[in-house]
Amino acid sequence: ETSVPYCTGKALDVLRHGDGPTAFATAIGFVCLASASSSLFAGCRGSLFTFIMARLTLRTRDRLFSGLVHQDLAFFQQTTAADLASRLATDVPLASRVVPFSANIALRNLGKVLGLSAFMLALSPRLTLLALLEVPLTIVARKIYNARYQMLQQAVLDATAGTGMVVQEAISSIETVRAFAGEEEEERRYGQALTKMLGLRDQRDMEKAIFLLIRRALQLAVQALVLYCGHQQLREGTLTAGGLVAFILYQNNAGSSVQALAYAYGDLLSNVAAAHKIFDYLDREPAVGTGGTSEPATLQGHVTFQHVSFAYPTRPEHLVLQDVSFELRPGEVTALAGLNGSGKSTCAGLLQRFYEPTAGEVLLDGVPLRDYKHRYLHRQVALVGQEPVLFSGSIRDNIAYGLEDCREEEIIAAAEAAGALDFISALDQGFDTDVGERGDQLSAGQKQRVAIARALVRCPTVLILDEATSALDGDGDVALQQWVQSGGDRTVLLITHHPRMLEKADRIVVLEHGTVAEMGTPAELAACGGPYSRLLQR
Repeated sequence: ETSVPYCTGKALDVLRHGDGPTAFATAIGFVCLASASSSLFAGCRGSLFTFIMARLTLRTRDRLFSGLVHQDLAFFQQTTAADLASRLATDVPLASRVVPFSANIALRNLGKVLGLSAFMLALSPRLTLLALLEVPLTIVARKIYNARYQMLQQAVLDATAGTGMVVQEAISSIETVRAFAGEEEEERRYGQALTKMLGLRDQRDMEKAIFLLIRRALQLAVQALVLYCGHQQLREGTLTAGGLVAFILYQNNAGSSVQALAYAYGDLLSNVAAAHKIFDYLDREPAVGTGGTSEPATLQGHVTFQHVSFAYPTRPEHLVLQDVSFELRPGEVTALAGLNGSGKSTCAGLLQRFYEPTAGEVLLDGVPLRDYKHRYLHRQVALVGQEPVLFSGSIRDNIAYGLEDCREEEIIAAAEAAGALDFISALDQGFDTDVGERGDQLSAGQKQRVAIARALVRCPTVLILDEATSALDGDGDVALQQWVQSGGDRTVLLITHHPRMLEKADRIVVLEHGTVAEMGTPAELAACGGPYSRLLQR
């Protein structure tokens, strides 16, 4: 490519001096050959770097998502889902594009600058020195612009994530929006977010336009200076007309290559913000590790809360649990009772190892939970919450979620134990029925039964029912109670406000303000007239 202007200048000199058609045809042939070779090489190089960019984007997205789903719950409480989605959808392509794209531009244009400079020096060293004035001027202008652009680019990325957060909140909470006639409020919030994002983009683009104008002015000034000096050399006879034309073509190409190098460097810096956030996520180690290796063949299910204290990472100064100690014994149903905010669900979260205790230990068969293998622990300890979450897909997929070797008969047995088999069988597609996004195609009671079946299909050694019967009708409630009572040595932790469910527990642990107020059988606690009795009266 660098030889094209030289051959063009030679062709002009041939025409001017009348050297004949053979010499002219030879010069034109060299121009065509150089152009064809340049196009072929550019196509191969561009295809290679496009392939690299696509693979890098795919691998970065995969690694980032893998790292995110292994983070602890405190991370997700401090980071919005919309922000994470924006990082995956927007920041990853930006960060993945910048390395191969900048490398492609740098390799191509660095080679061109070196080759063009050699030809320019051969034609006129004096004009070459003048043309090189453009380089330091461009570097200074680009450095000033890059500092501003990087700051504005980060602000644009954050504003884009903010608009996504407004959309996600409004759509995911559309029933609440409709119930409180909040459509106009959501429109106002989204309009404000869009206005902020577009304002930042306009400011970024305006500053870019000003920079391009300044850069073009510098380029034209240097070109005018070169033309003036070239005219002087032409009059002196030290440079031919073809040589001057070739030099000007070289100068234009060299200027474009220098600008491209400066642009690649600036693009690299401007996308550092996106890459920095991604690498922060990739390098972040979860507070609750999953490096346990214990995987015993048999598990009794004896759970011990041993002087456990806990504060949520978002409020480390406020202890939710204080020196809590109690046991869950195999073959027994132990109920946690207490007012809202007393720490019942926090105990369930610690038993599921969503968090690490601030002090004390939670033991399973005398072994700290962190020593167990992650997948093994969550197959042995299953949770059914008050507001179950289903994933888009079939009922079968939701029941067998997280299990690779779940047989059809096990799924049917779990659905029957959860009282879900009758309504599933009545559906046109049975277990293949799509539940919709977040299970919206099912009623609250049906979602609860599917969630219970998802826990029961694991045949857990420890089952946690956190207000799990709140959406069940009588038949579903009875079916679940029968399954619990037929569990043999299974350990059951029941969190409920219903007196009827509490009375059927083997033991009750009453929590007040994050501490154990009393423990005993339902009959013993009812006769004492203490906190449990006051709960029943409520």
